[in-house]
Amino acid sequence: MSPSRPLLEGRDLRRVYRLGRVEVPAVDGVTLAVEAGDFLVLEGPSGSGKTTLLNLLGLLDRPDGGTLLWEGRAVGDLDEDALSELRRDRLGFVFQTFNLVPVLSAAENVELPMALAGVAARARRERSLELLAAVGLADRAAVRPDLLSGGQRQRVAIARALANDARLLLADEPTGNLDSHSAEEVLDLLERLHEERGMGCVIATHDPRVRARASRVLHLIDGRLEAAA
Repeated sequence: MSPSRPLLEGRDLRRVYRLGRVEVPAVDGVTLAVEAGDFLVLEGPSGSGKTTLLNLLGLLDRPDGGTLLWEGRAVGDLDEDALSELRRDRLGFVFQTFNLVPVLSAAENVELPMALAGVAARARRERSLELLAAVGLADRAAVRPDLLSGGQRQRVAIARALANDARLLLADEPTGNLDSHSAEEVLDLLERLHEERGMGCVIATHDPRVRARASRVLHLIDGRLEAAA
C-alpha cells in the first residue's frame, strides 16, 4: 500500500431509509478518509447518522450512492463473498451491547472469528489466550459473559475484534453501557492497542472523554459532515 493512500475512503456517501413514501437521508453526501494511524471520533446527537455511517464504513451496509474504497479499491466492485472476507480479515467491530455469545466462555467468544476463518483449534485457542492477556483478562478466559462485569465484557469484545489482526477497528458507543471507571479503562486499552498495533480506529460516540483522546473529530448533523477538528 502506498504511504499516501488512505486505509479507507468514502466519497459522497449516501444512505436513505424509506418510511412508507417518505425518504429519510441518514447519511447525506459524506466524504472522509481514514488513515492507518487515525484515532478518529464521529460525534453528533442521536439520529445524526453516526451508526449508519459506521455501518457503511464497516461494510455492514451498502450505500445508496457514492463510493467507498478500501486501500484504493472500490468496495462496490466486490461480491458478497469478497466483502465477507474483507470484513473478517481486515475489520474489527466493537458494539455498545458487547454482542458476546452468552453460552460461550470469554476465550471461546474470542475464537469465533478465527473459527470462521478456518484457523485450526489449537492455534485459535493460543491466539485467544494471548489476546485476553493483552486486554488484562488472562485469568478470566474460562468465564462466561454473564459472570463478567460490563468493563470486562467490553474487553472481551475488543479482544475478539482483534482476533484476525484487524487493520481498522470500528466501535459504536464502546463506553455507552459502562460506569466511569470502566469507561476510562476501556479507553486506555483502545488507545494503547491503537498505538502498539498501528491500526486505525473509528469510534462513534456521545462521550466527551472519547473526544478528548481523538486525533481527529468529525461532527455529524442530519447525516451531513458539519465540521472537523
